[in-house]
Amino acid sequence: MAAASAAWLQHHAAGTPQWWSELAAAGAPLRERLADGNVRVTFLWRDPCGGPATSPTVRVYADVNSVTDHHSPQPQSLARLGETDVWWWQAILPADWRGSYAYIPVSAGQTPPAPDDDVRASRQRHREWWLSVMDKAVADPLNPACAYRSSWGASLSPLHLPDAPDQSAWRAWDEAGQGADPRRLTEIRWDSAVLGKARRIWVYHTGDISAGQWAERPLAVLLDGQRWAEQLPVFAALDEDTRRGRLPPAVYLLVDSMDGRNREQDLPCNDAFWQALQSELLPQAALIAPFSARPDRTIVAGQSYGGLAAMHAGLHWPERFGCVLSQSGSFWWPHVELHEKARAASGRRLPGSSGWLAERLASGATPPGHLRVFQEVGSREEVMVDVNETMRIALEHAGHEVHYQLFEGGHDWLCWRGGLLQGLACLWRPLAVL
Repeated sequence: MAAASAAWLQHHAAGTPQWWSELAAAGAPLRERLADGNVRVTFLWRDPCGGPATSPTVRVYADVNSVTDHHSPQPQSLARLGETDVWWWQAILPADWRGSYAYIPVSAGQTPPAPDDDVRASRQRHREWWLSVMDKAVADPLNPACAYRSSWGASLSPLHLPDAPDQSAWRAWDEAGQGADPRRLTEIRWDSAVLGKARRIWVYHTGDISAGQWAERPLAVLLDGQRWAEQLPVFAALDEDTRRGRLPPAVYLLVDSMDGRNREQDLPCNDAFWQALQSELLPQAALIAPFSARPDRTIVAGQSYGGLAAMHAGLHWPERFGCVLSQSGSFWWPHVELHEKARAASGRRLPGSSGWLAERLASGATPPGHLRVFQEVGSREEVMVDVNETMRIALEHAGHEVHYQLFEGGHDWLCWRGGLLQGLACLWRPLAVL
């Protein structure tokens, strides 16, 4: 145990109100740089019911993105410190790691089911157990940064290790929850006759330009727009990087994916969705905040299924979407069995794996064009690294310009929020700031 964490955990007053007060002032999790450059992270949780004599809590599971394993029959739990109300666990991580985490305290009878010889049935029972305890997930009250909501509604805390990529543009939201400048934000409703559904759209514009320059302002279409509008609001970060000169004044369309069922319909390579967006939404939004029609000034950005969708849009409508920002794109689609194969494989990697979009690209079935692409994936995303690497190779062989990177982390919106701003700046770098 490193010296700083040992001083806390071996202190004679550990678990007393004074000890917790001092720990809250110091902030948690505790982070200690080791001699090899890695960081020892000490996660700490206070049992509200006290020590084991008075508390029903038998486990406090640590759900740390890309670090703890959801598939393990015995998920990682913190350990109780003696007879105190202190629960703790330590992990050693690369200094450039970033990720979301939560604690899941459970009582007797709420621990995972024991596996048996039927592997498939055991996995299904384990998955159902995870879903059953997710509503117990809590953010870390000792973490001073703003908590935020996961896709299933649980509260998450952010953890940024000291060498993680810069996300300083997010400081106003992290420290004070600052949202959009209301003078720049308009929420509209897109009633699509083509798709037969209606959804929310957030139209946001940044920077100050003269009236005559509005039509040249670049455009970014952000998929899963409800994430960037409500769960991890991107507006103040966009304003900050525009103020710094890292981004040009621009118009942003945040497109709500509505729910899981509609997301699975619209985002995996759905031509009708993109045709409707071009014929219906773009003209409607342009009445509020005019923007350029030039493909080299237009970015379509997405994560996971959205990363797949963004690439599909660029490859099939390069005359409108000349820049693609894809983060952890689900390029395995539609070969869902890849995940099962990877789980059974040593290291959960399957080099050379690909899906429909890369196969079409490699065969020459996509329209000609020259896209500018920013593509990233987390180094801990297992087979997702392989399908993204296959996609990168196919793009480069087809003559597209690709900026590709691995980040130290997982399938995590906390990581993607930094890559989103980095990708916007990379793709718009040739533009002079208006």
